[in-house]
Amino acid sequence: MCPCGMVTEDTVVSEPTSPASPSVHWKKRRKISPIPPDQARRQGAITTTAYLILGREAAIVFLNTAHSKLGGRPIDVAMDSDEGRIRVEAEIGRIAYQA
Repeated sequence: MCPCGMVTEDTVVSEPTSPASPSVHWKKRRKISPIPPDQARRQGAITTTAYLILGREAAIVFLNTAHSKLGGRPIDVAMDSDEGRIRVEAEIGRIAYQA
């Protein structure tokens, strides 16, 4: 390759020495069950609410950090039940309107 980045006649193109077969790729993946639809709905709702009210970075920190008033990570509390989601939304409101 010349300094300008163009391929010239003397450029050697090397072939991969051991290409991974597609079957090997898929065998390495862990089988994870998707979360139930109701939990996914609550997760999406609380994440959207937190992002809109707190901002991206603050929402990520808040949702993923254990919170003593809620009894765990807010994202987990919100996903467990509609009542938990409401409690987390209320805490987001308290945080947002204290400042």
